[in-house]
Amino acid sequence: LGHVETYEAGENMLQQGDFGDNLYIIAEGHVFLERSIDLGTRKGNAIISLLGRGRALGCWSTLLGEAHTLLSSARCRKATKVVVIKGPALREIMLGNFQLGFKILERLCSILRDRIQGAYGAMENI
Repeated sequence: LGHVETYEAGENMLQQGDFGDNLYIIAEGHVFLERSIDLGTRKGNAIISLLGRGRALGCWSTLLGEAHTLLSSARCRKATKVVVIKGPALREIMLGNFQLGFKILERLCSILRDRIQGAYGAMENI
């Protein structure tokens, strides 16, 4: 279902605009979620969130069986180790175990709420 990947400080795990089908759980380290923003006369990068151990990131749309591009980049603040899970494989498990699937979707709703709030807050600083 998954494997472990290691990244160095300053290394990008994910790049905004790339296609994604994996989910990541941080086992060690910290990751900045950043979004490049172009508002015509105002351009820049906004840090949406700083994630640490136990936090999740990645392309959640794969749980819906849909292709999706990444809306933000993920850059490691320090050396980071993550567990990588293939979204389509997790979707199959969720379809086979509705209780687990519901719990995962509940958690996803909380994560998405936090990320949207972080994105709005970050945009105010540009």
